[in-house]
Amino acid sequence: MNEVVVQEQKEVVETVVQGQAAKTTKLSVVELTTIGLMTAILLVMSFTPLGYFHTLGLDISLMMIPVAIGAIVIGPKAGLWLGFIFGATSFYQALTGASAFSAMLMSINPFFTFLVCIPTRMLMGWLTGMIFQGVQKLDRSRTVCYFVGGFSAAFLNTLFFMSMLLLCFWNTDYIQGINQTLGNLNPLLFVGAFVGINGLLEMPASCIVGGIVSKALCKTLHRRRT
Repeated sequence: MNEVVVQEQKEVVETVVQGQAAKTTKLSVVELTTIGLMTAILLVMSFTPLGYFHTLGLDISLMMIPVAIGAIVIGPKAGLWLGFIFGATSFYQALTGASAFSAMLMSINPFFTFLVCIPTRMLMGWLTGMIFQGVQKLDRSRTVCYFVGGFSAAFLNTLFFMSMLLLCFWNTDYIQGINQTLGNLNPLLFVGAFVGINGLLEMPASCIVGGIVSKALCKTLHRRRT
């Protein structure tokens, strides 16, 4: 009798473990599908004005929005990967001359251009996921954290990009020439003047679109998990 009970208990445990393993596998497939979708969106956007709207100065870009969505919905690791894709497309713009500003940086120092384009976006994606997870624990509304995550992506993208740009290229004739047209500003004021309309467009767009889409996507994935 005892042997029968023990055997039944083992079968129940095995069933539970198998069910959990199936859920984990299903979740992994959903995560990979979402990351793949965001990667594809980034690649498509990189060839349209939505990805890079070329100007005489900095390109206006909404590429951080899919990065924010992936970082919020999946986590920091997804943000890191999607940030890499964002950065790689930006570096490609510099290599091909599609972006006049990036192409000029490339002609000055290719390695510094690489640092400006790729590691900054990877760090942005990873930190966006970390910030979202931190704010989510404090957000009783379960809504604000999504918009904070969306805003963080655009803000961090500008912060890291401009910081690396000044660190690597501030003393070059090219950047100093631009600074002269702005009135020979100090580095902090130069960032504000140079970013200008880009920040006014990118940050609200990333906050609103990234917040709405990531919240809706999280709800959809949660239903599938349950």
